[in-house]
Amino acid sequence: MKSLKLYASGRHFIFSLLVFFLLFAAARIPAYADANANNNDASAAAQELRHQKQENPVIGMSDLPQDKLAAVQKTPETSEAMPDTASDKPAVDNADKTDAAEKQNTDAQVAVNQPESSQYKNTPSPLGISYKSNETAVKAIDKNINLFKDRIRERFSIWLERSAKYIEIMKDVLKEKNLPEELVFLPIVESGFNLNAYSRARAVGPWQFIAGTAKRYGLVIDWWRDERKDPIKSTGAAADYLKDLHGMFGSWKLALAAYNAGEGRIMKALKKTGAEDYWALLHTKQIRAETKEYVPRYIAATMIANTPEEYGFYNLVYHEPLEYDEVTLNSPADIEVIAKCAETTVEEIRNLNPELRRWSTPPNVPNYSVRIPAGTTDSFVANLEGIPAEERFSVDIYTVKKGDTIKKIAGKAGVPVGAIIAMNSLSGIESLESGEKIKIPPKGKYHADLDDKMTAKKASYKKTAAKKSNKKAAKKTSKKGVKAKKTKTKKA
Repeated sequence: MKSLKLYASGRHFIFSLLVFFLLFAAARIPAYADANANNNDASAAAQELRHQKQENPVIGMSDLPQDKLAAVQKTPETSEAMPDTASDKPAVDNADKTDAAEKQNTDAQVAVNQPESSQYKNTPSPLGISYKSNETAVKAIDKNINLFKDRIRERFSIWLERSAKYIEIMKDVLKEKNLPEELVFLPIVESGFNLNAYSRARAVGPWQFIAGTAKRYGLVIDWWRDERKDPIKSTGAAADYLKDLHGMFGSWKLALAAYNAGEGRIMKALKKTGAEDYWALLHTKQIRAETKEYVPRYIAATMIANTPEEYGFYNLVYHEPLEYDEVTLNSPADIEVIAKCAETTVEEIRNLNPELRRWSTPPNVPNYSVRIPAGTTDSFVANLEGIPAEERFSVDIYTVKKGDTIKKIAGKAGVPVGAIIAMNSLSGIESLESGEKIKIPPKGKYHADLDDKMTAKKASYKKTAAKKSNKKAAKKTSKKGVKAKKTKTKKA
């Protein structure tokens, strides 16, 4: 009986001990599972980070999704130090591992909370412009970086892609003029590299010249052509202008500000404020808001254009660089004829010669160089020789009738007066004789461009303003007459 009791007691003890171990093991399994899951998550996150870095060298921990970033940052309490088999480094002990984990957490937190301005501190600024020690400059540039990469990202991507078509030929011009090549990115902020860009101030082309400045620097603007749209000729003029401005101010910041606002306005602002630097002018009211944004915008655009991936611009589809042959015509020719001889489209010839405003090359010059697709010179010359000179250029002839004026003829032809004047080299004040032959645009080939429309709008506005002014003057005169009559009546 006693032995049975001892046996039962011993079995009860073993059973209790077994239950204790089972409960202990059950309590440890979730912790082990969590630790193992955390290790797997951290490993997967680290692997993804390594994979993304291979695809994009500038990616950091802050670019990972939050759940994967948390996995990398978390250090499980139950994990053990493992040897770094990928390198010859020895395994770290627990104390070193804790320090490393804390540093990793800190670095990741810094990457997440890092302000925009410090993210791009290693990107060089263009033209050697120093700004990083100037808080005003840093804020202005960061503001425009964010504008381009966030608010107008899609539009800015189009500008970057389009720029590739013209950058190399423009750089060649800048090199010839001994100017910094980084000035080639100025058309990004001027026009987005749109050769046909037209502003409210009637500035035209990639470098946005107004007519007066363009003519001063040798660009031709007449009824037949507008060389502000020519990517090569306009770059030459812009280079000369920028060189003069830099010589005038001795600073690229002020030279760029003057390119935007005009040299007179910048000189006046410097004189009034006593400032010696562009950044100092940002705190004054002496320059417009547009000019205050202009230099920071150029710096921001150039920084992004030089390293677009660093600012999140991936998979850009750049345009092919501009290539062409050039041929000289000894007589005017329609664009349709040029396209036919070059065995291409009218659209392609217009794209290669954006300065041409009309249906043909200018007839008021003895010869004219046109661009045609690369590699087509031989076939072009052969095809052109097969077309008689009188069939290359289209023009209609109008015989002047009694009582006709330039204005009346223009009305009959459905073209502006300027077209008749330009095609016949008239001054506009001549009296026409009956039977005289006048050249007019061929039917259906004249199309008003933006400048034509703006000129017509301006003329209409002046006419309306003159009518209003005449009405006011007439009212004043009639009132004076009434007052004079009343005065005479009283005296009588």
